[in-house]
Amino acid sequence: MSVPVLWLDTVDSTSLEAARRDPPLWVAACQQTAARGRRGRAWGMAPGNFAASLACRPPGGPADHALRAFVASLALHDALAGLGVADLSLKWPNDVLHRGGKLAGILWEAPRPGLLVVGVGVNLAAPPPPAALEPAAMPPAALDGTIRPVALMDRLAPAYAAREAQLARAGFRRLRDDWLAHAARLGDTITARTGRDSVTGIFETVDDRGHLVLVTPEGRRAIAAADVHFEGAPCS
Repeated sequence: MSVPVLWLDTVDSTSLEAARRDPPLWVAACQQTAARGRRGRAWGMAPGNFAASLACRPPGGPADHALRAFVASLALHDALAGLGVADLSLKWPNDVLHRGGKLAGILWEAPRPGLLVVGVGVNLAAPPPPAALEPAAMPPAALDGTIRPVALMDRLAPAYAAREAQLARAGFRRLRDDWLAHAARLGDTITARTGRDSVTGIFETVDDRGHLVLVTPEGRRAIAAADVHFEGAPCS
């Protein structure tokens, strides 16, 4: 199904605006004045960067909705690769990396029952300034500005629709396999910080619920939500 795209010059947040409107709808903007990332963190947007959010009503409950992080990150990978961007990888649960740096972040929220808003931000032109980064933040990445936001939106909308159709047709397992084929640091030692504790282990896989699976000295551990940190490379 083709989902319409609403382009705005300026908005407080594409995700807030998407939540105000009737789904399904993509809202994209040239500038955001109050953008945010996970856990309410500020998300800067330099001119020429990309911001868009999808409002939709997918089937299932919260656990099913969380799988849209994989739908969105794979769709964004597909779109960027289709525009000639190489050296991309996917960081659990919601980042797209370029040459090991954070190029894009994805945020999914449920502002009211049944409504899901998936926000996507990409550093097409410039990274955020150092002052905007948290002390433990992964070094950001950016492209050279040759890809325009409209061109990315033209690729992302159908790519997301295709990945959503794949999830509906084949279930999460096939989608998970595709995600793992691009996963950053698969098989390496990483640390997951949940807010309650910190777990270090070998990144073995992602399970059927989308949880991160680490092999630790105490055994295998499945983690539903966390900030992931790579050994020797702090990240958020």
